[in-house]
Amino acid sequence: MALQPLPKAERQDSTELSVQQRVFNIANELLHTEKAYVSRLHLLDQVFCAQLMEEARARSSFPCEMVMGIFSNICSIYCFHQQFLLPALEKRMEEWDLNPRIGDILQKLAPFLKMYGEYVKNFDRAMELVNTWMQRSSQFKAIIHNIQKEEMCGNLTLQHHMLEPVQRIPRYELLLKDYLHRLPEDADDFKDAQKSLELIATAAEHSNAAIRKMERMRKLLKVYELLGGEEDIVNPTNELIKEGHILKLSAKNGTSQDRYLILFNDRLLYCVPKLRLIGQKFGVRARIDVDGMEVQHETSSMNVPRTFLVSGKQRSLELQVLWPLQYFLTALCFQNCTELGKRAPTPIREKEVTLCMKCQEPFNSITKRRHHCKACGHVVCGKCSEFRARLLYDNNRANRVCVDCYTMLVGVPPSPASLSNSTQRRRSILEKQASVAAENSVLCSFLHHVEKGSGRGWQKAWFVIPDSEPLVLYIYGAPQDVKAQRSIPLIGFEVSLPESSDRLERRNAFKMSQSHLTVYFSADCEELQRRWMEVLSRAGRGEELQSNGPISEALEEEGEEPVPTGENT
Repeated sequence: MALQPLPKAERQDSTELSVQQRVFNIANELLHTEKAYVSRLHLLDQVFCAQLMEEARARSSFPCEMVMGIFSNICSIYCFHQQFLLPALEKRMEEWDLNPRIGDILQKLAPFLKMYGEYVKNFDRAMELVNTWMQRSSQFKAIIHNIQKEEMCGNLTLQHHMLEPVQRIPRYELLLKDYLHRLPEDADDFKDAQKSLELIATAAEHSNAAIRKMERMRKLLKVYELLGGEEDIVNPTNELIKEGHILKLSAKNGTSQDRYLILFNDRLLYCVPKLRLIGQKFGVRARIDVDGMEVQHETSSMNVPRTFLVSGKQRSLELQVLWPLQYFLTALCFQNCTELGKRAPTPIREKEVTLCMKCQEPFNSITKRRHHCKACGHVVCGKCSEFRARLLYDNNRANRVCVDCYTMLVGVPPSPASLSNSTQRRRSILEKQASVAAENSVLCSFLHHVEKGSGRGWQKAWFVIPDSEPLVLYIYGAPQDVKAQRSIPLIGFEVSLPESSDRLERRNAFKMSQSHLTVYFSADCEELQRRWMEVLSRAGRGEELQSNGPISEALEEEGEEPVPTGENT
């Protein structure tokens, strides 16, 4: 019997059903990936960070500040996802038949994703701290290795798990784009989902500048594991250029031996296979510095095709190509041997850089503009490029160069006086906008503060919760400072009066606590204490905040004076 076409109404119902099913599948994927992500955040905060902090506090094997420096604000990120985003998604998927939408949830919670900016900005420093203390402290190394052996780690390193928060926001962006693509424009959730995508894309801008760095770091981690974790290569300054199998020609009888070469921007690793039951591993047989390395294409092995000789300070190798590594070697050697200033550099596109490539400070169109170093082509700020050196390719005329190129070209670093003067000039320009944070804030005032376990005394600082970021607390040394000393995402914090066990001897004190972090505060009056506790409590619960007006006016009438940064009182 021939199949009969469905009536038009039934065909339409079938189409709508398939569209609804596809939209449901994407929403369900978001939920499942969120559950897996929260478990990884739990691993970072409640396992790695918790065990390291316990060791630091109990035996002082290493500083607590170092542990907090590694994990940055991962505690706040974990609390947000575990207490807010994941429960909201779970509840919505349970009632999907009655309310098939996720755009409203993401639109409400997407602004909180800005807290990822602090984590991403701190990532390079975190990696450096992990590498340093893995070598410096046997106890630190033992804790990390013991956790990595557990099943919940999935045979991945701490560094691998630390990459996941960096990649999470782009994942939201991709899923939401797919969701919108499948969603009919007349659907109830379309406008909310569209607005959510805009907010998430804005939040992603905090991470996009570091995504390329993270990808380079991921490649380094793969090589690190390939070498059995025995080589110190996981460093932000390292760049993996090429890797792969190659044949080594024996100097005795000319036979070929299977080897593995790994080329970085500063070194070449010559590796030999290791016998392993699970996965291929290699051991480093020789390390050759790129500085001074030469590549010779014509060797004595005339009967063997595609051979070349690599000679360096540490060792010379006669190799037979299985992949085009020698072209990378030749290019790298050429770049290394070319003297700085003899030829015009290839400038890096300004749109690809959001931070100064020297001091890592973010650019802006008014006070932190982009400049190109005429020697190396890097994009740097004015403070890092206000030096001039003569460049041979420009008829030996003086050109703007960065501080590093100035040191290499002139032979001596800039005088400390010139550096401090330039810093002072820039600071005086920035101070003209210092009052903006206070004028556009939910709450701001002086407070005394101390962090539990920090070993420091009480310090006086200027605290601001901006209107634009009502769930972030910014700490300044004084109201005139433009750059905050620190920012603390507030979501997930609990605010309360101190207990007798806290042993605080200050009036009008209160505290906010979250997992491994407890900060004590002391206000100058009861009213100030009450207002701060109310605002911080609401922010900790993720509630919307409205401006209460700055408290600074009342303090100014009482004759308060700013206290210099870091002064104990």
